[in-house]
Amino acid sequence: MRVVQFVIPGEGRRVGFVDGDDVVDVTSSSASLTSVFDVFEASQVSGTSFDDALAGGANDNSSRINYADLLSAEVGGDSAYLIAPFDHPDTHRVLVSGTGLTHTGSMKSRDQMHSGDEKSAEEAVEEPATDSAKMFQMGIDGGKPAAGERGVSPEWFYKGNGTIVRGPGEGLEMPAFALDGGEEPELGGCYFIDKDGVPNRVGFALGNEWADHETERINYLYLAPSKLRSCALGPELITDFAFDELELECTVERDGKKIYESGPLYSGEEYMSHTLANCEDHHFKYPLHRVPGDAHIHFFGTSQLSYSTRDWKFQPGDVITISAQGFGAALSNPVVGGDPAEGRAIRVVKA
Repeated sequence: MRVVQFVIPGEGRRVGFVDGDDVVDVTSSSASLTSVFDVFEASQVSGTSFDDALAGGANDNSSRINYADLLSAEVGGDSAYLIAPFDHPDTHRVLVSGTGLTHTGSMKSRDQMHSGDEKSAEEAVEEPATDSAKMFQMGIDGGKPAAGERGVSPEWFYKGNGTIVRGPGEGLEMPAFALDGGEEPELGGCYFIDKDGVPNRVGFALGNEWADHETERINYLYLAPSKLRSCALGPELITDFAFDELELECTVERDGKKIYESGPLYSGEEYMSHTLANCEDHHFKYPLHRVPGDAHIHFFGTSQLSYSTRDWKFQPGDVITISAQGFGAALSNPVVGGDPAEGRAIRVVKA
């Protein structure tokens, strides 16, 4: 299913699914279902799947909204508009994280970023001089274990909680303390932890795991703070994607003119050094990642970054668009400036 969440001004949140040119407004016929969280909770109570619980909430009386109108609507405007397709009633119970160095192209970009060398991905693997190349080689050697076995751990990073997640059309902030912005076209896995502490994968969504590659390049150990930025997810939560292979593309426009075009970007297990199961196993092996009632958004890495190929930096007003063939509508977000106060030192007061 292609699941969306949206807001009708004056009426509130809704959850629905794409059907042809329309979105079926499930909330209009099942008032208790206003979010993906509500649908998941209902599926747990009834013992059905998430898809069946959502489809079962619709009937002949369900309202329909033109999807194109939703996609073009201004966020926060007077017309119904889309929000991120996955969230939690308590934004602080969403853990946003990711794994890197899972795609061959990503390893080449990161290796060049940290070493300054223009050698090929194959050369970097043959002579893994940097930690990035070594980590990637570990994935090649042990990232795809047999079913039921635990392979080598991928790189893992913390990104934030639900307060940093932006939906389609919302701004990706470039904080006053940032040295640059950095697009990362990826797939985000979306999970709820059930009452028994078992992770349940609801589906995948297009994502822009926005980061600061200029900061990361200073020193590899700055990767962690370079990730503490907002990120974008949507417009759709795809519940039946096999995570095998997907072709993506990323573009950046400035003042209506295209200044960056990625060309084909490939994701899914066919183009990764780790299996989905191995990435999920290493994320959820920690008990604190299996707290009943929590939600997780986990990014699985990208195959290419623009950073090492461009001579410009992101600035407010730039529009980043990520699309994928056969994966629903594209995800577009403008870059916006952060709070100027964030550029000044923070003074801590005594309690």
